[in-house]
Amino acid sequence: MYIDPNTGGMLFQVLATILALFSGILLLFSGKIRSWMARLRRSARRDENNESEISAVSSPEGTPKNRDDESIGRD
Repeated sequence: MYIDPNTGGMLFQVLATILALFSGILLLFSGKIRSWMARLRRSARRDENNESEISAVSSPEGTPKNRDDESIGRD
């Protein structure tokens, strides 16, 4: 397949322009993208912490533990 030198230059200019636009848009919105990612990570961590707290409070059967039950056997 033969590509004329003028066509190759034009193709390069179009691709360079697209790359420049993409990087400019990325740079322009980088602060918003970072804040969105941080918010997403925080909500994922919060969900993970809520699940671990729920499992720590509940017994394996799924009913809540009564702390008094543990002290009854030790007296």
